[in-house]
This record gives sequence, structure tokens and C-alpha cells, in this order.
Amino acid sequence: MTQTPDVRSSATSSTASNYRDIVSRIKAQEQRFGRDAGSVLLLAVSKTHGADKVREAYAAGARQFGENYVQEALDKIALLAQPPDALTDISWHFIGPIQSNKTRDIAGAFDWVHSVDRLKIAQRLNDQRPADLPALNICVQVNLSNEDSKSGVALSEAAALCASIATLPRLQLRGLMAIPAPCRDHDQQRAAFQPLAALFAQLQQQYPTMDTLSIGMSDDFDAAIAEGSTMIRIGTAIFGARG
Repeated sequence: MTQTPDVRSSATSSTASNYRDIVSRIKAQEQRFGRDAGSVLLLAVSKTHGADKVREAYAAGARQFGENYVQEALDKIALLAQPPDALTDISWHFIGPIQSNKTRDIAGAFDWVHSVDRLKIAQRLNDQRPADLPALNICVQVNLSNEDSKSGVALSEAAALCASIATLPRLQLRGLMAIPAPCRDHDQQRAAFQPLAALFAQLQQQYPTMDTLSIGMSDDFDAAIAEGSTMIRIGTAIFGARG
């Protein structure tokens, strides 16, 4: 069995260099697995890292950034929006567990939410999305490993949740997200992603806006690309150890 390489060893170099290294890795894996060039988007997960690190990744070409903690993210977003050197073309993704009392902040500050696993949360995000902003892009989080420690709807219930979200006018159903149980074996990683990829292909036939399979992180993104990921979420391999 093939062991997946540990990409986190690059964390000793600069953020910009790390980002470019991951982009190169993605391009190589797209070619290796017969994917279209540019079909996999890199989401730089900047949680626990300061605005200076975001600026370094931005200078290397990053425009998509993921955050897990609402207040930390709000502070960072506000700081990076200040003139004279405001970063106005960043797309902010919320990827952490969602508490009901945080939905208003998330709905107002983010462009994407990857971690919706309950209709109640989706309804609150819909109702609280400001009217002057575009519809909020939504991925449904699926708990592939049925782990109590992870958020996510059961695979068998994901289609029904997607159907409900698709009816909400201030939300745009975009895809599925998952965080499988940790595993270093490439073949086992691929096997873990396959049920979600199959469901994603099925749902794409029903929903024209469904174009995002958000799977793959620092230790398993090669396998995720092999199984059809369109967005990988990388933190440590870009920014180093948590700040």
C-alpha cells in the first residue's frame, strides 16, 4: 500500500513559498489523475494565523481563505479591508462548526460556508444574509466516518438536506464537504472519499449550481484530487504550525 507523503515539512519555509509549492503539487496531481488543468481550487486555511500571514499568501496568488473561528475571522476580515492597502478581492470561507448565535455574523461577513449540517442553521443563514450581498454559497458537511467528535450530517441524510437548502432564496447550494478520519495510506484515503464523490455526482444531476466537492487537507489532498475534489483546504502546509 502506498503511503501518502507528509507535505507539512515545507512549513519551515515562507508562507508565500509554501503556497506556491502546494499550487505546483495540485497541478502535478491534476495531470497525474487526468483532471482538467485548474479544476482544483486551493483554499488557504488561515485560522489562528494573523493578517500578516494572509498578506504573504495573497502576494503569492491566494484569493480564497478559510476560517474556523468567528470572532477571530471578523477581526481579520476588518483589518484586511482597511485602506490604503485593503485586500478587496478575497473570498472568505467559513469552514468550522456553526453555533446558532453566530449565524448572523457568518451570514454578513463570509462568501462561502462549508459546514452546514442542519436545516435550522441553513434557515438562519438564509434569513440573516444581508439583502445587498449575493446569495451565500453553501456546502453541506457530511460526517463520512460517523465520528462523534466531528460535525456533519450522515451520508444517508445529505441529499434531503441539500433539497431543503436548494429552496432557500438567499443561499446558493454549491456542494459537499467532509473531513474523513485520519489515515496515512493513500489507497485507504481514496476509499474513504469514494462514497461522498458518488453522492456528489448524483446530486450534480439534480442541482445546476452543485459544482464543489470540498475534500482534501494537508495530509490527504493527493487522494482527494484522485477522487474528484474541486477544492482542497490547506492550512499547516502553507502557514506552518498554528499561531
